[in-house]
Amino acid sequence: MRPIGNRRATAALALALSALALAACGRGGDSRDEGRTTRGPGSSPGPAASPSPATPDLASVTKNTARVEADEPVEVAAAVASIVYPSDLGGDRPDAVALADVRDWRAAVAGAVLMAPPLRAPLLLTDAGEIPAATAAAIERLSPRGSSRAGGAQAVRLGTAGSVPGLRTTSIAGDDPFALAGRIAEYRARLAGRYANAVVVVGSDSPELAAPAAAWAAKSGDPVLFATRTTLPTATRRAIRAHGRPRIYVLGSAAAVGDGVRAQLSRLGTVTRLAARTPQAAAVAFARFSEGAFGWGVSDPGHGFVFAAPGRPALAGAAAALSASGSYGPLLLLDDDGGLPAVVRDYLLDVKPGYSRDPVRGVYNHAWIVGAAATVPFATQAEIDGLLEIAPVPPPPSEP
Repeated sequence: MRPIGNRRATAALALALSALALAACGRGGDSRDEGRTTRGPGSSPGPAASPSPATPDLASVTKNTARVEADEPVEVAAAVASIVYPSDLGGDRPDAVALADVRDWRAAVAGAVLMAPPLRAPLLLTDAGEIPAATAAAIERLSPRGSSRAGGAQAVRLGTAGSVPGLRTTSIAGDDPFALAGRIAEYRARLAGRYANAVVVVGSDSPELAAPAAAWAAKSGDPVLFATRTTLPTATRRAIRAHGRPRIYVLGSAAAVGDGVRAQLSRLGTVTRLAARTPQAAAVAFARFSEGAFGWGVSDPGHGFVFAAPGRPALAGAAAALSASGSYGPLLLLDDDGGLPAVVRDYLLDVKPGYSRDPVRGVYNHAWIVGAAATVPFATQAEIDGLLEIAPVPPPPSEP
């Protein structure tokens, strides 16, 4: 896949935004058998209309940032899929897309792992069995080719997600979020031909703590599994055992995944807990962390970032493909009002690029801002842009 850099951001955003203006609707079928491939009626998964040109607001793109101008997870997912796979611009098309219900944030977070190799399937969202206009338009434009690894499937339907008529679809079912996440992990392992060496465990009632895990899963292929504060569900235990004795990374404090659950996990593999006082600080800690092949390890300049405000649980899965393509990078959380938290500001200062002679020879940071201006004010985007800007570094004082 070709990366999308700053020079292509305007065109990519224009394409993504044009998707949100298209009208399309459909009703999915009810094929729920895991691994079964079906073909719905009709020859087209979406509307026949062609996307119309669109120009993003001038504030959408700055020197070091680009904004996904949408707040609703359905529209964010459609826009992100178009940014990652700008098919109408002559770019690559995905082999398949993943489908989750917008009301099931756990399916969206767990399903983000399907964006990792080998499937590279961006996540799109359905709504109570219906195919929203933005989702139908994105599928029409992306026109997934079908994955040979997935038996020719063009879509992977997760849990209660709706089906798209005209797409060959594989369905993954689960009686609860724990079982569904385990089966998604198993499915991804079958596609990859191996189980991952690491798994991420998050609290099933802590979407803001689980959000950074979706970004990492999309990039790495390490699955996201769920536990409660007091219980390690049988389905999660079974999924971890299938990975042998993996490294287990728990995101969140004992308030999300209790110490008793952590003790149970330690009998299944080596456990490391990543926690902080706030979800914003926890996301920064995860962005900095690395251990072997696990973790972003972003502690120096020259990286990508994704910024979003908490509050819409399915948003993390919808935006995860941005972390697994182009400039790659962790998800960082803004304040509830879209402001920049002090802990994130300090982190960006730590990784700010600099140059001593010629900025052309420097390295650069880039950020995607997820949310319209009503959710993430332009003042926040401007502040992030300045913190990402490459700056001259004064030479060290000469010795006497």
